[in-house]
Order: sequence, then structure tokens, then C-alpha cells
Amino acid sequence: MSAKTQETRTGISLTRVKPKRGKKARLASPAEQFLASREELLANAWMDRDLSWLDFNGRVLHEALDERTPLLERLKFLAIFSSNLDEFYMKRVGLLPRKRLAQIREKVLEQLAQQARCYQDLVPRLAEHGIFLAEWEQLTEAQREEASILFDHNVSPALTPLGMDPAHPFPFMSNLSTNWGFILRNPETDEYVPVRVKIPTVLPSWISLQTDAADNHCFLALEDLIRHSTDKLFPGMELVNATLFRILRNAEVELDEEDDDSLREVVAEALQQRRFEPVVRLDLTPDAHPALRQGLMERFELESHEVYELPGLLDHTGLFQIAGLDMPALRDPPWQPLPPIRLPNEDVDIFAAIRAGDLLLHHPYECFDTSVEDFISDAAIDPQTLAIKMTVYRIGDDTPFVQSLIRAAEAGKQVACVIELKARFDEERNLRWAKALEKVGAHVTYGVLGLKTHTKVALVVRKERGGLRCYAHIGTGNYHVKTARLYTDVGLLTCEPAITGEVVNLFHYLTGFSRTPHFKKLLIAPINMRQRFLACIEREIENHRAGRPARIIAKMNQVEDLEMGQALAAASQAGVPIDLIVRGFCCLMAGVPGWTENVRVRSIIGRFLEHSRIFYFANGQQDPLEGEFIIGSADWMHRNLSGRVEAATPVEDRTARERLWEILDICLRDDRQSWLMQADGSYVQSRPAEGAAGLAALGTHAWLMDLTRHRALAD
Repeated sequence: MSAKTQETRTGISLTRVKPKRGKKARLASPAEQFLASREELLANAWMDRDLSWLDFNGRVLHEALDERTPLLERLKFLAIFSSNLDEFYMKRVGLLPRKRLAQIREKVLEQLAQQARCYQDLVPRLAEHGIFLAEWEQLTEAQREEASILFDHNVSPALTPLGMDPAHPFPFMSNLSTNWGFILRNPETDEYVPVRVKIPTVLPSWISLQTDAADNHCFLALEDLIRHSTDKLFPGMELVNATLFRILRNAEVELDEEDDDSLREVVAEALQQRRFEPVVRLDLTPDAHPALRQGLMERFELESHEVYELPGLLDHTGLFQIAGLDMPALRDPPWQPLPPIRLPNEDVDIFAAIRAGDLLLHHPYECFDTSVEDFISDAAIDPQTLAIKMTVYRIGDDTPFVQSLIRAAEAGKQVACVIELKARFDEERNLRWAKALEKVGAHVTYGVLGLKTHTKVALVVRKERGGLRCYAHIGTGNYHVKTARLYTDVGLLTCEPAITGEVVNLFHYLTGFSRTPHFKKLLIAPINMRQRFLACIEREIENHRAGRPARIIAKMNQVEDLEMGQALAAASQAGVPIDLIVRGFCCLMAGVPGWTENVRVRSIIGRFLEHSRIFYFANGQQDPLEGEFIIGSADWMHRNLSGRVEAATPVEDRTARERLWEILDICLRDDRQSWLMQADGSYVQSRPAEGAAGLAALGTHAWLMDLTRHRALAD
């Protein structure tokens, strides 16, 4: 090995030490090794996270462009693309330098143009199936009359026109609001008056109208109805111009945490402050009135690069309403999650099932309600249960979990709930649930000061023959009944003392003032998770060098942590084969000569959102099932490994390992839903060969649905 490519053996390193002519090469110090590897990796095999995220959202948009996607599902993906992009601007744009914003704008404008063309292409296609997304001019006289009556009765009372002239205070405009900016002329005085009318979010985005055929559907956009009802809104005034615009505000509000007692007040104040955060993007229709455009820019202190002229719809998220129409022929085949084999119905004693062996759950293929929900609800009414403890990050509005915890507390059981008040966009909901639990005597805490609690862990303590026994659920997804039907996640139900004992210690750490515990089994961030993952990667390097089986497969949402990237690049340079299944952005570039030639990155996009975090290390074992399997709540991002409380667990039950290996293997063999990263960081959609059948043609999600059905029938 030449000095140019020499690798140090003092740990994971990407150092390339170049000797000076005529002098003996000097090995770099550990500090120099780290700095050199960091700089070199950033220059050669590292992508910007924000541009990589935009590429991911482009893959989401492609589902709307893909002719293989059912028609109404294509509308759904147009809406998802917009929802994702809105969140990106609210969370990220306020933090970025001007140079990055220019790159983002260029990419986003191209994607928005694609989205607009796609929508225009889909409108006539929908009409062929009796779904008419009509403009006012396309309505019949009868439909216009119907719309006019609907406006009088159901729309007009919800509107509040507000003047924007010097005689009126400038109206407050809420985040994500779409508005009409009308310029009116008073014929008697020849005075011009600007008026703002907000499109009310409490009403449907699309107004349903009667059609000649019973099986047809005709819709008129709410903003179009308002636009053509200005004579009723402003009688006696002449409409000079109508400009539709939409604003997005920054959502990154810095919290000044001091202690648990003040955190609720701090979060409540931050929610109020967020309403008035600076505007980061202004969307306008191309025919916007110049004076109104300039006035809005000045009012919101925006520059031209923060203003986007959009053809067509300003807000595609309203298309969720149309995508939800009950027209099975235009949607994905329906899927109803099936009960796990060992939990066939609600009459099964779930605790006896767990005592019989660990249970690996895979949602949304297997029921969330007859497994995870029942785990908590059964414990709440079980006379042998002494305590229930849970971590809560996002649980939704209509959550059965909080109701079960309330029942348990009212029944005298000890209930402890670690609620993350800083879960972005869920703060208000989590505050509400915290108050409800405290009201019935549950112990509510907010985790470790300065860290978000992102773990997905629940603990049930029962008094059984022989003493106390603990049962735990450790998952990759939130305790959220709605997303459990849309996100793919795995979870482990276990009563193995080596695991549950550490879960007990984890809750002591989260709810009390215990010293930082030591974990042998669990991987807990920010305590030992990073070190354990790095040790696993280093072990694969050592195994490969020693001629033993070595391989890394990691499935997660994002890869952004630079130290993990350095470790993976070092493993690749050592010859370890690495497969990363990363739905969202992956900053580590795959297949870069001299750096990541042995790294392959794929992204799977489809009807379900890939959310599970599964990690596999061969660990020198020929049999894949003898390798090390880990599942948990953390991606390989700096915030997950160093700035949040995360939990991951090894999976040791052989049947559970078989399921995890099956999931990874299916993802890696998918030629229908996979996008493969190229050496320049771009992605190419994988396409099944002509005449292909089975997994190659169906894709991961359809294949796993079929597999779940066959298992249920065979049982």
C-alpha cells in the first residue's frame, strides 16, 4: 500500500498522508487525521443536506408525474409535494445563507413548474372519469346559480374583508394563508382602495356542485367562487384587479429553556411568537398587480428572490380533498392492516403472548390497534398492572393512548408520561394532552433539559406470580394511530429482563434526577448510541480485514451526521459492502471513486412513507441471521445522535430477525419503487425489466401486503 493511500489503524480514518519529496512520511496526529478526513470527505463525497432534501421531494413529485400511479393518487402526491415544501421553507429557509437560497430557488422553481404542468395535464384526465375541477367560466348557468346561493349561505358569513389603505391598520396575515388582494374603485369619488380577503381554512378548498349525471363530480375552487362574488362583497364598487397571494412564515423559534416548571410557559409563548415570525416566502399569481406586489414586499421586508410567481394553483394541499373521493378504480387498491399472527384478535392475552417470545410488529401491514394500542389499553384495565410509562412525541388529536393512560391513572395505577413539548407543529396538542394527564394525577415530565425526547418506548409493570415482571415496546414510529396506517414502522414487544431492566433505567433517567445510567443492551442517544454504531462499523472493517464476513445494511429516513459518514467511507475504503436504504436526504454520496465505491444508496418512494429504522451488521457471521440487528427511533443525523434522547434495541429473537432480514432483502431487490443514487449524488429511478413479475414488478409495498395476506391465510 502506498503512502498516498495508507490507512491508519488507530480507529476509523480517511486520512491520506502525502510524503514530501526526499523526506520520510510523517503520520498525522489523531486531531490532524480527523480534520483532514472531514475536509476531504466534504470536498469529495458529501452533499448539501438542503439540496439533497429537495431532490427527495422531487422523487415525491415524480409519483404524481408517473403514469403508473393511479389518477387520484397522483393528485395526492401533488398535495404531499406542496405540504413537504411548505414545511421545508418554514423550518430551513430562515437559517440559510443567501448563496444557498439562490440554489434552492433555482431548483424549486423548476419543480413548481413541473407541478403546475402536471396539474394541468391531470385536469382533463380526471374529466374523462367524471371528475370536473372546473373554472367559473366552465360552469353552466344552473351551477353558477347554485354556487351563488352557496356563497350567500355558507361562504360570505365566514369572510372578513379588510382594507389595506392608510386609513386602516395593515391586517395580520397568518402563516400558510391564501388571500385575495382586491383593488377596488369607487365610481363616485374615483378613489382606489386595496382590500384583503382571506380564503377561510374552515371551509372545504373545493365546493361541490350538482351535475347532470349522478356519478359525476363537479368542483369549483373556493377562491374562484370568492373572486366571482365580489359584486356581493363590495356592492357599488368596481373591481380593478384581483391578485391571489399566499405567505409562509418562519417556524424556527428558539426556546430559552431553564427548568420543567417554565418550559410550558416558554413553549406557549413560542407558539404565540411563531404567529408573528418573519415571512420567508410570498407566492403570487403571474398577473399580480405591480403596486400590490411591491406593497406586500415592503410590508414583509422581502426581496425579489423570496417572491415566487406560480402559474395555476397557489396551494395544492387542497387536492387532498379530491384525492379522497370514493372512486376505487382511480386509487391504490385498498389495504386493511391484518392482525399479527400471534395476536389474532382482542381476546388474546397480549402479555401471555409476549411471555411466549418476543413479538416483532410491522406496520401498516400488521394492525397497530390490536398490538401496540392493545398493549397499553389492556394494561390500563388489567388488575395486575401496577404502572404504565410512555414517551410521547407525536400522538395526534384523537389518540386512544392518552385515554388509556387517563383510565389507568383514574384506576389508581402509577402512570408516568414523558411528553415532548417541543415537537415542532405538535406543541399545542402536546400541551393540551399534558394538562389532561396532570388533571387525573398522572406524572407528566418533559424529559432531559435541553434535549428533545424522540424515543418511542412504553413500559408496563405487572405483579405476577413470583414478583414483578416488566413488558416493553420499543419502536421506530410515533404512537399515532393515523400515521401508523401510512408510515412503515417496526416495533418490538418483549419481556426479556435484560432489555426491560434497561428500559426501567431509561425512564428513571427521563423522569427523575438519576445519574446518567449505563446501558449494555440498549443504544441511547446522546449517551452511548453514537459510540455503539461507530464500534459496529469499526468491527465490520476489522472482520473484513481478517477475512471474516462483513456487511452493513442500514435503513432510515436521513443520513447527515458527518462522523457517521466518515466511518462509512472508511469502511467502504476497507472493502466492506454497504447498502443504505434512505427515504429522504443522504449527504454521503455513493460510488465515488476512492471514497465510497462500496456504498450503494437507494430511496424507496410509494404509497406508504418509509419510516422504519433498521440496522444490520454481519458481525463476522456467515449466516445473515446470526449477525447483529438493531431497530430504533434514530436516523444517522447529528441531531438524533447528539441532540435528542433516542432509543434503539438489539433484536435477538431468531424469528424476529428473520422478519427484519426479509424486510431489508425485499427493499434491496425492489425494481419498482427504488431510486438509486449515482456517483454525482443524483438519483435514477429503477425500472423492472420488460415482462418482469413478482417483487420486481410489484414493488416493496405491494409485495409486503401480499406476503402479509398469504401469512394470514396460511396460519
